Amino acid sequence: SDISGNIEKIRTKHASNPAEFSTLQKIVLAEAGTKDRTATQGLLWLKRGLEFTAEGISRNLENKSDELSKSFTEAYEKTLKQFHNFIVKGVFNVAMMACPARADFYKKLGDSEEAVTPGLQEWVQALQNLLRILNAFYEQGNYGKGL
Repeated sequence: SDISGNIEKIRTKHASNPAEFSTLQKIVLAEAGTKDRTATQGLLWLKRGLEFTAEGISRNLENKSDELSKSFTEAYEKTLKQFHNFIVKGVFNVAMMACPARADFYKKLGDSEEAVTPGLQEWVQALQNLLRILNAFYEQGNYGKGL
């Protein structure tokens, strides 16, 4: 998957020198100004994918009657759509048809939606906090430019 591929780009860079690349920010700083910004690009797209995921789940938690397909379509509009061409946008629309039903999704996570909601809310909030840190870092150094 796209997320796995982006994680692999970051892991490969980290593994090349774990002491030097001990944080995501150090990886990006080391690649800044070089021609090979593979890990920086991977992190940028990983960040975007996680923003989409956090937004979709957050919307679904807030709107108890919405199916996942609606929450994630709205999340796509807000997060990823601006970066995709018309072909990928079409693929996304088709993919939303394969979204599990809300009840099935929550049942896979635990006994009931009510039982898993607090933990899922905590997970989304933690993810959003990490994304805020990475977004501020990318914006501060304009590290996403040209990627």
